Amino acid sequence: MTAEKTTMAFGWRVYGLGVMALAMVCLAWGGFDPGQPVPKDFPDRTALAYAAAAFMLVAGAAVEWRRTAAWGAAALTAYYALIVVILMNGRVVLAHYAKFGTYSGVAEQLAIAAGGLIVYAASAKIDVALAARLTRLGQLAFGVCALLFGGAHFFYMNLTAPLVPKWLPPTQEFWAYATGVGFIAAGVAMLTGVKARLAAILLTAMFASFTLLVHVPMLLADPSHWNWAENALNLAVIGAAWVVADSLARPRH
Repeated sequence: MTAEKTTMAFGWRVYGLGVMALAMVCLAWGGFDPGQPVPKDFPDRTALAYAAAAFMLVAGAAVEWRRTAAWGAAALTAYYALIVVILMNGRVVLAHYAKFGTYSGVAEQLAIAAGGLIVYAASAKIDVALAARLTRLGQLAFGVCALLFGGAHFFYMNLTAPLVPKWLPPTQEFWAYATGVGFIAAGVAMLTGVKARLAAILLTAMFASFTLLVHVPMLLADPSHWNWAENALNLAVIGAAWVVADSLARPRH
């Protein structure tokens, strides 16, 4: 596992920075991340939001150091998988199960959990076979997320296409369809293992291009809570995709 851990170091640092960025946005606005839907009338909601943000900040920072990366990644995996995906988003899925956007929204949070699981498997002092199984589970989960991201592009083309810069040739619709196909192809590759690492690398690059072409321009035009959160979320997903790509590298002996 030593060689694999070394190749993953930079990817998991981007992942940790992304989670820390999400936490700082939550602290700045005194509320939960938009992807963590907590009812407005939930008891002590503001205090819980600050506590959750502080937890994310500490856990994200822990991922930045090898000695604490395992427990930081484990904490984030548990929080995002059990609290965010199941408890917070579970009720939303039950209430809006017929809307595709519900599932693509959950996929954003599941992608962060998948990245944390892989970082944990690579940094924890656990059995090699167990680490391999956890890593594969994280890769499969991220592959499912990619499929859902791609599906959202097609289900909500009227919302996706306008996000593409008008100056980018040939058309906004072309790139909306192309990125949707790219997500689906990457998801299939990660689920089947065929050209999976290449797919994960290209997916990481595509997420990074979204920051430059979509999220930063939107933030400059409107520095709202939503746009700050979207930029932070995209950084965290870039890190998760990078972690997946690194985990698919052949171990060097």
